[in-house]
Amino acid sequence: MARAAIFQPSPMPGRGLSMGITLSMLSLIVLLPIFALLAHGAAAGPAAVWDAINRERVWAALFLSFRLSALAALVNLVIGLLLAWVLVRYRFPGRRLLDAAVDLPFALPTAVAGIALTALYAPNGFLGRIAADFAVSIGYSPFRIAYTQWGILIALIFVGLPFVTRTVQPVVEEIDREVEEASATLGASRLRTVTHVILPMLMPAALTGFALSLARAVGEYGSVIFIAGNIPMQTEIAPLLIVIRLEEYDYDGAAAIGIAMLTISFIMLLVINLIQVWSQRRIGLV
Repeated sequence: MARAAIFQPSPMPGRGLSMGITLSMLSLIVLLPIFALLAHGAAAGPAAVWDAINRERVWAALFLSFRLSALAALVNLVIGLLLAWVLVRYRFPGRRLLDAAVDLPFALPTAVAGIALTALYAPNGFLGRIAADFAVSIGYSPFRIAYTQWGILIALIFVGLPFVTRTVQPVVEEIDREVEEASATLGASRLRTVTHVILPMLMPAALTGFALSLARAVGEYGSVIFIAGNIPMQTEIAPLLIVIRLEEYDYDGAAAIGIAMLTISFIMLLVINLIQVWSQRRIGLV
């Protein structure tokens, strides 16, 4: 009986076929490129890979990319939560327009986004000139946004914000208002209701949006290179350094930087996933 139960066919029709198609597409699109990258690094040898990575310029680019990506994802986590809550819970003129504008970074080519952001935040741009004049008015030297790390951060925030908002928004729609009313009936303040009732329910989705925003920011290229200035050791991101290595026909160096980015990204996403599982168990979802 136990053996028969193991080989009992699934009641879901087409499960084997759909599973096979899914695994095949996953292998072709995701697993094979990663395997090819790791195989290239293995062919070069661990010593050669480490020698290509262990350089001051490479470490500076990696540190800049992951530091600003994490910071941008944190900013998007806060803004995305607030934006999702406002779009779901409030009705105001222009709400539908704002809701549609959230998806603009998805539809806009990254190069176009980079050019637009540079035009706005350059020293002679509209927002860049305002920032410079404001800095002078309070007694500081003119403040620059474009061609600095501030510009990179703004570009990463721009491309990553929709991931948090769109991930959290359906969860906000499912939260019953009666839960908040019950919390208030029991004597909880509005702040305590938000921190102890609403946020724990939103946290798994928020962490998923954070991870997606982080992953997008780490690999972002088109919208950053125009506004970054691309100064080595200052505003040079890791994806740009990979392109530079490829243009120099240094394929081993490019693969080594790619392996470093893959390893760091995997560790960061693993930690985020563990935190997400912990938060789900804490509120009883798993």
